[in-house]
Amino acid sequence: MTETPAKPASPEGGKSAAAALNPSAAITDFGIDTTSMSTREAVGDYFSRLKAGQLGSLPALLGLLVLVIVFASLSDTFLTMNNIANLMAQGAGKAIIAMGIVFVLLLGEIDLSAGTASGVTAAVLAMHYVRNGNLLGGMGNGVFITFLVVLAIAGLLGVILRIWAGVGFAVLAIALVLSGTAANPWIEILLAISVGGAIGVLTGFLVSKIGMPSFVVTLALFLAWQGVILQFIGEGGTLGISTSDVLFKVANGNLSTLGSWILFLIFAGGFAAVSLGQHFSRLKRGLVTQPTPMVLFKVGAIGVVAAIATYLLTLNRAPNPNIVISGVPYVVPIVLALLVLGTYVLNRTQYGRHIYAVGGNREAARRAGINVEKIRASVFVICSAVAAVGAIVYSSKVGSVDPQAGGLNTLLFAVGAAVIGGTSLFGGKGRVVDAVIGGLVLAVVENALGLLKQSAAVVNIVTGLVLLLAATVDALSRRRAAASPR
Repeated sequence: MTETPAKPASPEGGKSAAAALNPSAAITDFGIDTTSMSTREAVGDYFSRLKAGQLGSLPALLGLLVLVIVFASLSDTFLTMNNIANLMAQGAGKAIIAMGIVFVLLLGEIDLSAGTASGVTAAVLAMHYVRNGNLLGGMGNGVFITFLVVLAIAGLLGVILRIWAGVGFAVLAIALVLSGTAANPWIEILLAISVGGAIGVLTGFLVSKIGMPSFVVTLALFLAWQGVILQFIGEGGTLGISTSDVLFKVANGNLSTLGSWILFLIFAGGFAAVSLGQHFSRLKRGLVTQPTPMVLFKVGAIGVVAAIATYLLTLNRAPNPNIVISGVPYVVPIVLALLVLGTYVLNRTQYGRHIYAVGGNREAARRAGINVEKIRASVFVICSAVAAVGAIVYSSKVGSVDPQAGGLNTLLFAVGAAVIGGTSLFGGKGRVVDAVIGGLVLAVVENALGLLKQSAAVVNIVTGLVLLLAATVDALSRRRAAASPR
């Protein structure tokens, strides 16, 4: 008798394996799988799914709205454009790290080392800049050779796992280190990301090939990378990068007014073109799609919000009338680029559908022919490489790298951002945009409580309670979804 494999979960946790593996079989939001709906029916179906526990990012969005209203009433400076732009820069680093963690969480795994791994990449970046490309002089012979050996091992493990992106990261990192190229901000950025990707290969190999629990592996690496940072920088030491115009402006600079409106046209126009193009293409081919009024409303709403935000950010927001500070912060296009790329990978590629399938039901995915081992390892490569980008942003914000880089609450806030935004800790459900939404929630809490002159203790307590509430909503919604008839 032929055994029928169980069905892996889809991106929303409740669809079939076909929906997870076939893009035309999965219609999200207001769409359905078999029958076209009117706008009224689609809205009714949406609320029915909310009642069934399929909440997505709605709780986080509602929570964000409540927090903004409460803090705006308590602080006169909270909703000023200067503070809003500063809030974006403050929270961008952790939100970016959270984007990478989403890929790991989708498999029901965890990466506790993402924060300190990002700190290692930041330390390498800063040392390369400060030492004018001479990492040997900065590290010393023994540490430098060990560093190269670890990168070479990462490349070899990447070959074993057949994760060619990881191999490329390791090889590129070795080449940049040995080249002795003089300090150059773009070389430093590339080096940091390459080192991050190589670190991810090591983590992924231990989890997927050796079979160690991700919690144990990444907890051990969390401590190990913390020691590496201390070795690179030295106890009480600091490596400054604020003298580099490019590195400093990553989190502290702004686009020009013209550049800000060009970004708006690219973002809003691109979103409209893709959304409407896909919608009318599906209509033309007779495929099921969302009701046209719904698509137009979504495109219009995002366009209006983006236009208003761009206009406000292009106004002079400097407290000093003799200084002009205007334009969209550079961190915004960085976050948007990662958001678009991550969303495309998860929603529009076979690799992304395999991630959801493995996260929903690992055994069923294996029986369907998916290389589960490779998928499990690859998400750690993505996580660490993206964490390196986050390290570049948060290091740019403070203008230096110290032994605490990526430590303290960085990782906890990053994981919290993903979970608060709607990504499930149980795997199989989540989106990259969840990290951005959750990151905004945490940034608002941290920023507003700082304006209200609350202590770090209060900030940690409130943040912990917000994360606890998000985890509770996730658990209850899953229980309700499991109990609801399908």
